[in-house]
Amino acid sequence: MKKKRRLLGKEYVAPWERAFDKVLSPLEEFIHRQTTSGVLLMLCAVIALILANSHFAETYHHLFQTYLTIGLENFQLSKSLHHWINDGLMAIFFLVVGLELKRELLVGELANVKQALLPIIAAVGGMLVPALIYVAINPTGHTSDGWGIPMATDIAFALGALALLGKRVPQSLLMFLVALAIVDDLGAVIVIAIFYTEALNMTALALVAFFIFALVSLNLAGVRRLSPYLLIGTFLWIAMLKSGIHATLAGVILAFTIPMKPKYDPKRFLSLIIESVQNIKDTYKKDENIIVNDALRSRVRALGNGVNLVQAPAQILESKLHLPSAYIVIPIFALANAGVPIDWSNIGGIVVHPVAMGIGLGLVVGKLIGIAGFTWVAVKAGVCDLPKGLNMNHIIGVAFMGGIGFTMSIFIAELGFALHPADLLMAKTGILFASLTAGITGFIWLYMTTKKTKPVEEPLMQAPSEQS
Repeated sequence: MKKKRRLLGKEYVAPWERAFDKVLSPLEEFIHRQTTSGVLLMLCAVIALILANSHFAETYHHLFQTYLTIGLENFQLSKSLHHWINDGLMAIFFLVVGLELKRELLVGELANVKQALLPIIAAVGGMLVPALIYVAINPTGHTSDGWGIPMATDIAFALGALALLGKRVPQSLLMFLVALAIVDDLGAVIVIAIFYTEALNMTALALVAFFIFALVSLNLAGVRRLSPYLLIGTFLWIAMLKSGIHATLAGVILAFTIPMKPKYDPKRFLSLIIESVQNIKDTYKKDENIIVNDALRSRVRALGNGVNLVQAPAQILESKLHLPSAYIVIPIFALANAGVPIDWSNIGGIVVHPVAMGIGLGLVVGKLIGIAGFTWVAVKAGVCDLPKGLNMNHIIGVAFMGGIGFTMSIFIAELGFALHPADLLMAKTGILFASLTAGITGFIWLYMTTKKTKPVEEPLMQAPSEQS
């Protein structure tokens, strides 16, 4: 057993400070944050539902309809708080989604075509079948615009529900759900971009093209600082807001232009670290107090710069944005959008309403048939194999969990029924009841069909790709 090395020097620990020595891989950290945020998301959704069905309902709805104006005298953006959340804050969420997509496609679960094939097939089935079920119930009229709503899976909610099962859930099942949900997110982004676009403003679209060209140019020129990308990305968001294409997609476009290739490989970084440490030792001998020793402070700062350069800018930004996205943006979105007034005296009428029924059957039945059915066919046909340690009971459980649509489903509902508030209400009600049903059913299914397992050490990440 390797002996732990005794550390020299002093360490200051503030009275309320806690240090965490456990090192998590990027994927483990992603899953941990998603499961934790899933619990917070559930709490905010419950709070919104309670407020919308209490004597505070009028105040609750009035708050999110309050207008907020920012800008200069000749250029102003004036939108309700609800729109600022859905168009503005959610752009941060889509930026994180884009960064996750890029990472998975280049170095993650989706980088290996053979390994990625099964979750891709499952995700396609999980999008196609729910959409077909919805269209079968709503074939014509403006209600048919909601076909994209039951296609979505909420990864935070689904992972949060799986986390409640503890050791009954193999790590490989979490990996499968992550890969499936990320492909699902990509599908939702494409659907929003193509089918939920308003009348186009060609002047604004020209600006969108210019800003995208500027972002790609930064990437090709080797610019690694995040600030230029974020600045141009902000202008891109404004241009897309005016163009008719949903502004949140600016986050995805921005994500795909940020470099995913580190400046230094680990070998080069180690050699630079050794050299930097020696320089720090030399300057430390002159004066031990770093506050007054400018040379020592500059050497330490240079060491910090090197640490950043051995990481890809896209990975650094994804790590920084995970917390605000998971713990601020999505909970606020839930508070603003999950407040659905439920008329319990007319619950039978809600259940048979075409919009609510299409979404409910799409999420609960469609996801089950699409994910589990397509997976079973792919495995039986020999196209691909189930991940090690998994069986069809696991896949059926995940298929149920895939019916938790919530965040992305509500987001698409806001786009599809923006001009039809009564149908929007039915859509949100259908999403909430279907997500609750799918989550509970999936939890019970997995609890009844699985046993506690000992944790198995599995490689979580593949070697970095040379792509950028």
